[in-house]
Amino acid sequence: MARLSADRETPARTGRDRLATGQAYGRTPERREAEELADALPPLLVEAERIAATVAPGIHGRKRTGPGETFWQFRRYEQGDSAHLVDWRQSARTDRLYVREHEWEAAETVWLWPDLSPSMEFASSRKLPTKRFRASVITLAIATMLVRGGERIGALGSPLPPATGRTALRRMASLYAAPTPDRSSDIPGDALPRFSRAVLVSDFLSDPDDIAARIQSHATAGVRGHLLQVLDPAEEDLPFHGRTEFEGIEDRASLTFGRAEAIRDAYQARLATHREALRAATRRFGWTFTTHRTDRPPQTAVLALHAALSGAPVPTER
Repeated sequence: MARLSADRETPARTGRDRLATGQAYGRTPERREAEELADALPPLLVEAERIAATVAPGIHGRKRTGPGETFWQFRRYEQGDSAHLVDWRQSARTDRLYVREHEWEAAETVWLWPDLSPSMEFASSRKLPTKRFRASVITLAIATMLVRGGERIGALGSPLPPATGRTALRRMASLYAAPTPDRSSDIPGDALPRFSRAVLVSDFLSDPDDIAARIQSHATAGVRGHLLQVLDPAEEDLPFHGRTEFEGIEDRASLTFGRAEAIRDAYQARLATHREALRAATRRFGWTFTTHRTDRPPQTAVLALHAALSGAPVPTER
């Protein structure tokens, strides 16, 4: 019998009525932050910035004509324009009058939330990151790109106010690196400002109706959002054979199957149904949904979120 025991071999685990697999190895280099020098970046933020630099030059604020200091363009003078707007130097080069326009950047707050609950401390192999580490890195990579584009970022579920710049990134990295044994996997229900945006990263394996209700509460307030589901490959493939015990991470419940391979098709069908319910919920409320596996490069997930925040079609990870 190939029984997987918590104190001997690698257990296949469940969490919040799920079938997950493998040992939750705690490969969390971000926790070494406390041992770093005071002026050093946390490893989590270093990794996030490396990923952000390879994906895109940044997400820019909404730009249009308005008060500001940055030159945008010249345009032809139109009736009704104030004379003080005319750029006489540019106009002297031709026989027409030109107005010098400046750029107004209306930065908006993007609220970020990676699931830091205990069930995210899971990896089916020592060669893979935990779901928590990958979710945190992806979230911080998006935060880095937003800050470079002049946007404000806020940590959903945190009392800290939204901010921009390097200080905001460091503060967010410290928040995500801290141990959170009692953190809930539920999407925070904070009242967000109208027209803000939200990026939520989790395994989203809890009841899809509960997730839809949380999305609806934000969407009703005018918040646009994006869900990224992060799963370990074993949670998708269920690669077990023979007698296997699946043990919970949070509730410690267990299930034993004589032939794990016999439930694989049913399990994958249920996972597909679960995902379709999440896609339907996000579509219903004008949000987006995409998926990511921890055995694939994080850049693919960051690109998907970049596209969603930019209003472009969201690429599907393959």
